[in-house]
Amino acid sequence: MGHKVHPNAFRLGVFRPWEANWFANPKDYTKMLHEDLAMRTAILARLRNAGIAKIETERSSNAQLTVTIHTAKPGIVIGKGGSSVDQLREDLEKRFGNRVRISIQEIKQPELDAQLVAENIASQIERRISYKRAMKQAILRTMRAGAKGVRIYCGGRLRGAEMARREWDREGRVPLHTLRADIDFGRATAKTTFGAIGVKCWIYKDQITPKARLPISDGAPIGEAIAPQPEAPVDVAPQPVTPISEVAALPDLGAIEIPSPEPAPAPAVKRVRAPRAKTTTATATPTTPAKLKPAAKAKAAEPKAEKLAAAKKAPAKKTTTTKAKS
Repeated sequence: MGHKVHPNAFRLGVFRPWEANWFANPKDYTKMLHEDLAMRTAILARLRNAGIAKIETERSSNAQLTVTIHTAKPGIVIGKGGSSVDQLREDLEKRFGNRVRISIQEIKQPELDAQLVAENIASQIERRISYKRAMKQAILRTMRAGAKGVRIYCGGRLRGAEMARREWDREGRVPLHTLRADIDFGRATAKTTFGAIGVKCWIYKDQITPKARLPISDGAPIGEAIAPQPEAPVDVAPQPVTPISEVAALPDLGAIEIPSPEPAPAPAVKRVRAPRAKTTTATATPTTPAKLKPAAKAKAAEPKAEKLAAAKKAPAKKTTTTKAKS
């Protein structure tokens, strides 16, 4: 099974900042964390139709909380004469007991914000618009706005089917494994009469180039660039030029003999004697008849003659034949 990683959390610290910027002691950390979560839930529930994409929180040392709301419809958040913002600030101060400062940032291109695109598709599905048509239109608007790639995923009981399924569509490229890729991710839930349908959106904007590192020299702190020092101007006085008529004539040195270089001595040749070849002498076996001496031949022939003479003197053996009985 695949192990999925949140695209925004995967790029935290590389080029994407945190949404909560504050420091707390271990004793107060749990309390502040739950305050942040409750505050985001309250703001999103109150300004559900304002197109809120992101909420950032920052705490200062004097117990002041700064809330930055990124929205595509700042007029709904501010209200007439700022009445809505003032009412929201009073409610947050009364509930959490801290001084709250609200800042509103407008999103100029909502088609390039993944959270707003997902919420738009979810709202269309709730109004019984076909999910395929909503996905196609959202992809077309996002690509026209200048994105390099977009992918949209819908899952649940689509069109009221008995069995839940997943459908997705993509255009362009979405390199999720590239850390330098500026990929925005958002998700929303469409609450319909036949169940909840989840919508996810990935938008690939562009690849971010890393910042150039500052040079480091001896004695300078790390991360601080050294300003180049201007060079001091050097005054060079012009030298007087002597006329040719005043230049003394050089004495005649005559012909100069250049000694010829002595030839280099020939390198000494070291003579190496070749090793002598080993000679082997083959000794004849005394049993071979070809190399026997005549005297030895005569001695070898004597026993044979004696055997022949003894065979002639011996009487011939009688042979008896037996007839078979009839």
